[in-house]
Amino acid sequence: MKTLKTLIAASIVSLSMASVSYVQAGSDQLAQAISGEHRSAENKARDQYRNPKQTLEFLGFKPSMTVVEITPGGGWYTEILAPALKGTGKLIGAHYPDTGEDNYYSKSRKKLEKKLASNEVFSEVELSNFVPKKASELAPAGTADMVLTFRNLHNWGEEGVQQVFMDAYKALKMGGVLGVVEHRLPKDVAATDMNRGYVSVETTIAQAIAAGFELAGSSEINANAKDKASYEKGVWTLPPSLALGDKDKEKYVAIGESDRMTLKFVKVAATY
Repeated sequence: MKTLKTLIAASIVSLSMASVSYVQAGSDQLAQAISGEHRSAENKARDQYRNPKQTLEFLGFKPSMTVVEITPGGGWYTEILAPALKGTGKLIGAHYPDTGEDNYYSKSRKKLEKKLASNEVFSEVELSNFVPKKASELAPAGTADMVLTFRNLHNWGEEGVQQVFMDAYKALKMGGVLGVVEHRLPKDVAATDMNRGYVSVETTIAQAIAAGFELAGSSEINANAKDKASYEKGVWTLPPSLALGDKDKEKYVAIGESDRMTLKFVKVAATY
């Protein structure tokens, strides 16, 4: 039996030898959603760093899909996914539940619900409950074509990420896609306070494989060579957080948002 380390190495080698196939279906819907008037100028300004059209096309997005977005937060990607799927597919936001308590999770859920009610473009979005580090039904088992997570892994810890990947595997149809975008820890660099928020590519791949996925693609769409991943306040030193305030602000604005891994995994039949 092949070891997990062997499987990871084989996946990375095969990817480096093969050209990446970009799926263009849904380009018109994505372009229209990205340029839509419902998006603020501030959010559109971040397209240069987040590359939403290229990212979703790389992952194989189609407007007929059932897509799960894990923890939409302020809804930056929801503003694009909702109109692109409206009428032809389905968007499920797997977000923190409102427990009725005065805490971050309840406030975040209420804020998202308020946003979804603010514009007709979000009228078909459904919400499910996602609880960090606990088994969660992101969508009914075997119904999702795509599960997406954008810059979330660092919030959950290794145990939490493993649980999320297992939840995603359960929610996806056979052949469904798990798309991951995350702040990238430089290879062979140990995690320290200076690079808080950055995550190892190798660890992420290992966790996804352990959950039953195969690595289907890796892209440099969201790479940023200017990001050296070593700052006083970790990744939050960079835009948009600019955790140091005005201290060296021009320097960090010039660097831009973080260097990010963009990984595509596919659900395959369990072999264990």
